[in-house]
Amino acid sequence: MFEVDGTWGEVQPIELAPGVRTVGELEVIEHVRRGKPLVDTRLEHFHRDGTIPGARWICHEQVLEHLDQLDPGGATVFFCNGPQCAATPDAISKLLGAGYPAEAILYYRGGIHDWMTLGYPVKSPA
Repeated sequence: MFEVDGTWGEVQPIELAPGVRTVGELEVIEHVRRGKPLVDTRLEHFHRDGTIPGARWICHEQVLEHLDQLDPGGATVFFCNGPQCAATPDAISKLLGAGYPAEAILYYRGGIHDWMTLGYPVKSPA
């Protein structure tokens, strides 16, 4: 069983930056179903505790070190702990600052918090 603590942090805006689209659970599900990339930007210990099936881990602190693992020609969904978490906004800010195209970034603001609250599956990474 996983526990989600939504009592910390500061709620993040719906729109992080011009051109960056915010998505919800149905868009994330369809994105993954189509084999498109989903990135968990949380700290490693959070990721190890469980993540959205199909997600790969790139910590927001090292996102620029992993640019070669991202495809600026296609959309990638980025998520973290939830609406109050600043990890994905930080990662997206770093990507945009490095010239990564905004239209290649999809922000799942609800993150693992909303995902689990809605009863969607969570898996421990292999």
